[in-house]
Amino acid sequence: MSILPFDDRDGVIWYNGEMLPWRDAKVHVLSHGLHYGSCVFEGERSYAGRIFKMEEHHQRLLDSGTLLGFEIPYSREEIDAASMAVLEANGIVDGYVRPVAWRGSEMMAVSAQHTKIHVAVAAWQWPAYFTPEARLKGIRMAWAEWRRPAPETAPCKSKAAGLYMICTLSKHAAEAKGYADALMLDHRGQIAEATGANVFLVQDGKLHTPIPDCFLDGITRRTVIELAKRRGYEVIERVLMPEELDRTQEVFLTGTAVEVTPVSEIEGRHFTPGEITRNLMTDYDALVRQHAAAKVA
Repeated sequence: MSILPFDDRDGVIWYNGEMLPWRDAKVHVLSHGLHYGSCVFEGERSYAGRIFKMEEHHQRLLDSGTLLGFEIPYSREEIDAASMAVLEANGIVDGYVRPVAWRGSEMMAVSAQHTKIHVAVAAWQWPAYFTPEARLKGIRMAWAEWRRPAPETAPCKSKAAGLYMICTLSKHAAEAKGYADALMLDHRGQIAEATGANVFLVQDGKLHTPIPDCFLDGITRRTVIELAKRRGYEVIERVLMPEELDRTQEVFLTGTAVEVTPVSEIEGRHFTPGEITRNLMTDYDALVRQHAAAKVA
């Protein structure tokens, strides 16, 4: 990844319906979204100039705004078009796309009934940095101290910025101990997810994954479940407890950024990426390439 700061780059960002020079796409310091977390976003990948699962991502953006009590003033089709225009204007082929919507600065209090809803779409280069062989080495994970909250305490079906505060804390703590990421439990002590990805366990040839009742049912998660079923793998969504890792042979993460990434260790418990993980990595890579190729056809 580039080490350029994200506020000082060349290019353009779509901002409230128009293209602005990258450095001019600014937010006021007294924006409600900054102070009170009234902000939703998406993370998307472009392969060969085409955004994978674009319509699903943008529908979730709109739904996330609704869950936070505001209506995004653009249709899904308008956000689709803006995202593709940003890719084209910046000359991005393999990249990452970030649509974001937030409450503005018209009111500065908990109540924000009259704030304007702002929307922006940015994109930057994100090539494939690792070959499948390199990815198969897997990542090392720590246990997170923070837990995913109960659904009665937060709008957990929304991809809301505020819900990622404990993810940042958990990932920083893991990195400080030499790990790449953290595995989070939920409020009941059950395995939930990584800081920005869903988790799958392979036990005796079957795939097991937590029920997404207090965290996002990821778009990549659903895609990988479909791919697994096509191969005839049994996929079981159920309660998973930490002690089950002792009888787990393979662990992998799924997400837009990580795609399908094997886990080699969770704080002393070691796993070897096996046939199921390798097959799903291969199938997912083939699917996004096939999707990208459809643009040319």
